[in-house]
Amino acid sequence: MATQTTASCTGSTLLQPISEIINLPLDQVNFVACQLFALLMAVWFRIYLHPNKTSPFVRHVVATLLGFYLALFCFGWYSLHFLVQSGLSYGVMIFAGLEHMHKYCFIVTLGYLILCQITRVYVFDYGMYSADFTGPMMVITQKITSMVFEIHDGLTKREAQLSPSQKYLAIRRMPSLLEYLSYNCNFMGILAGPTCSYNDYKAFIEGTNYQPRHQDNANGKENGKWKTSEPSPQSVVVSKLCTCAVSLAIYLSLCKVLPVEHVLDDKFLSSTPIHTQVVYLYLSMLALRPKYYFVWTLADAINNAAGFGFNGYNKDGSPRWDLISNLRILDIEFATSFKLFLDNWNIQTSLWLKRVCYERCPVNPTAATFLLSALWHGVYPGYYMTFVTGIVVTMAARAVRHNIRPYFLVSDTHKRVYDVMTWAATQVAISYTVVPFVLLAVGPSLKFYRSWYFCLHLLCVLLVMALPVKRRRPPKQQDDLQAEHSSTDNNCNQKDKSS
Repeated sequence: MATQTTASCTGSTLLQPISEIINLPLDQVNFVACQLFALLMAVWFRIYLHPNKTSPFVRHVVATLLGFYLALFCFGWYSLHFLVQSGLSYGVMIFAGLEHMHKYCFIVTLGYLILCQITRVYVFDYGMYSADFTGPMMVITQKITSMVFEIHDGLTKREAQLSPSQKYLAIRRMPSLLEYLSYNCNFMGILAGPTCSYNDYKAFIEGTNYQPRHQDNANGKENGKWKTSEPSPQSVVVSKLCTCAVSLAIYLSLCKVLPVEHVLDDKFLSSTPIHTQVVYLYLSMLALRPKYYFVWTLADAINNAAGFGFNGYNKDGSPRWDLISNLRILDIEFATSFKLFLDNWNIQTSLWLKRVCYERCPVNPTAATFLLSALWHGVYPGYYMTFVTGIVVTMAARAVRHNIRPYFLVSDTHKRVYDVMTWAATQVAISYTVVPFVLLAVGPSLKFYRSWYFCLHLLCVLLVMALPVKRRRPPKQQDDLQAEHSSTDNNCNQKDKSS
């Protein structure tokens, strides 16, 4: 395998002997090696380039140069696309008017990403599902589009026009070119992210991320008084590295034992009972997830090792390092609804979709969000089949929750029964939905759905048609209503105290 994929690797060939020994593609070996190097550099960065010892300028420069080096090692000259995409977008930010800057930047940034994805998929290596240069571009796209919307909020809108989360994220000053490149291409997140808000990254560089903050946090909720001491990330980094090791071991042990492609085997389809097919589908998808657990948890550990990701303290006084965490493994595996699964999977991408699209789209924000997610992920047809299916499943799950769940809340026993049933239904629905995402092509994906007689599609459509669902208010109206209730509650509390 390693020999076959060497030619398709555009990065350094320094680790080619190791690739051949462990029989893994060279691009994947380069990726893991660079992430481990980034982990060591993160520790060095936190200790020797601490904000108390050096200036934000030096920290920006070092973080950016290390990021460019890692990109060059992994992707070779393809890493120039990171600079081109960032440069084009920064040019739009500088020369376009503030009123429409965010729209033009969004189109240019996402358009350049899609152009690179089309070139990679249909010109170079269709079906090569490995470490490719468009992966980092996806994270850069998130960062640039988030930044321009936050700049637009901070420089063109009044406070009353912003939701609590938008007030927290709003950028009040145009970033310099160095700050912009450091935010997009720093060594901690250049290869695997996760994305983060510019204000949080700037606070980390300047060393103010540990200071007490009494304003609302990024979710619009009061986070309480924070301690002024600087907690050590050592224990949480070690814990996350252990999670990485376990995830990698599980993935390497099961990925070849339970291949997803086996669900298309004619003999398997003809001779296996339907309940066994359902169980196998669930287990095969379960075996795939540790790969993402490994990549995202390692990326989170790198940021934490550098001192980035601090999110206040728990009630027991222990520090929280989940500001930019990308997943919650237990909440994923035990999710009792489609929404809970998505809320805990690729968290930063979900927040990006919510802030950039769902909260701002005036017409059918759910469908628009799934469409943007599909465009962002790439141009494989399987992605679009997955997200179209996801729209129908989401609407059906919402209808079931609104109409059926209240009948199971009469006692704890009924609630537990409901939780078990919805957990099983959620896992099957997720597995059924993401099969095209893994298979990529139209033919195999349609073969799988035909073997299941499109049963989940039909069931979801029937549920949506049969069960009424209250029309959801636009996100902005919801925020305004919550603010109104909050203001009313505060006035009532003041009257109670005075009386």
